Amino acid sequence: MNQSPSNGEGIYPRKRGRLFASLFSGAGIGDLGYRGAGLQAVAMCEIEEDRSALSRINFPDSAHLTGDVCEMGSGFVQVVHRTEAVVGSDLFLLSCTAPCQGMSKSGQGTLLKNIREGKRPVLDPRNALILPALDIIVELQPLWIVFENVIEMRSTSIMDRKGNFRPILDIIAETLGANYVGSAYDVEFADYGIPQRRQRLITVFTRDETAKWNFNERWSFIPPASHDRDGRNGKLPWVSVVEALKGFPPLDASTASLSRSKVVPFHHVPVLDAKKYEWVRHTKAGESAFNNQCINPECMFQGNPIHGNISNDGINQSKRDTPLYCVECGSLLPRPYAYTASGEKRIMSGFTSAYKRMSADSPSPALTRNFSYACSDNKVHPHENRVLSLAEAMKLQTISDYKYKWGPLMLNGRRAERASDGLIRLVIGESVPPSFTEQLASHLIVMSDPCTLTAGMVAERPAMQLSLL
Repeated sequence: MNQSPSNGEGIYPRKRGRLFASLFSGAGIGDLGYRGAGLQAVAMCEIEEDRSALSRINFPDSAHLTGDVCEMGSGFVQVVHRTEAVVGSDLFLLSCTAPCQGMSKSGQGTLLKNIREGKRPVLDPRNALILPALDIIVELQPLWIVFENVIEMRSTSIMDRKGNFRPILDIIAETLGANYVGSAYDVEFADYGIPQRRQRLITVFTRDETAKWNFNERWSFIPPASHDRDGRNGKLPWVSVVEALKGFPPLDASTASLSRSKVVPFHHVPVLDAKKYEWVRHTKAGESAFNNQCINPECMFQGNPIHGNISNDGINQSKRDTPLYCVECGSLLPRPYAYTASGEKRIMSGFTSAYKRMSADSPSPALTRNFSYACSDNKVHPHENRVLSLAEAMKLQTISDYKYKWGPLMLNGRRAERASDGLIRLVIGESVPPSFTEQLASHLIVMSDPCTLTAGMVAERPAMQLSLL
């Protein structure tokens, strides 16, 4: 269990005894933060065997249930209840990070399109996984419940068990009942010192009486932000991607020898083919390769029309008429292209965020499961000709601030010395930065402590909030 910064496992020293469990645990990366705040993991449930294998080696003292939450519910509840009986205390926190793909902007766009066309909405079954999760929560009655998902969860509706199409947040509040109070918060992780622009909806409910009193006194269940885009109001400025990644040896995606560090584990990147390397090489910071200008030394015209997105009946699409050849000299521009059936070059289909170089003075954009691909959303290194390495992604996701093992692990009955690069990339993109979950759990502990927050301190609320971190 994480106890202090000296062992590299956590930020805050905490006492033992508070229990937590997690549904849809993934590889347990977000759960590192709860452990760093002093909570003890007792049960973790994950359907994907490879993610569960990673979680097992990093939380060896927890029970791990691998399978569908719809089928594992009773077993999960029994494990938690047995541990509660041994420890002699209720479950302090349950984390529920249900799959978010069905709540993405693209998913909602498809739903909107179908409704406009008079078609029966096709509901993503992953969104409905919140229902069996709520069954588990109602039976366990944890003191705190934390739901983490994309911002779009606020506007996502599902079919409840009575066949009614209703907002997820309404179903959560109704199912938990009057014994719980809580709210949903839009959170920007960069505001918490994380070098990444990553927005999430953090929904927190509690039945703890002290915390309920504090909630009614308008205390937030989300910790006060420590950072701000411009460092205003006494906060620190956002941590830029360049600041976070300083010290990493330079890499270059042109050749295998230049694309890999011999001294820093996981610090390597895919080699780009010659044409993609040229697209990236000519891309300016904060710009997309689709906007690259003429490189013909006899022309160098910089006024070629740039790429863009258009809205077609509410559905965002990329422009199709962006020029691939210089309008002045006719030379091929270093812009992403594909081939037509007849073998002619055409501008590649893609949004302005594709083949885009990060801005050096800003946090990294949100790391997705595709961050190792130059064609992905805004993933080209701020000044080197490559994408981010796995080691850099671990730093931006704050995983490297904790002790986390990538192997050895058992997969499909076979021992692997470490997780594959592909699996590492996936679980990083799926996870919550543990630095935030640690700050959140530490804040919830304070909210539950009657010795910390009393009626006499309410008048000092603004100053108190700033000091919680």
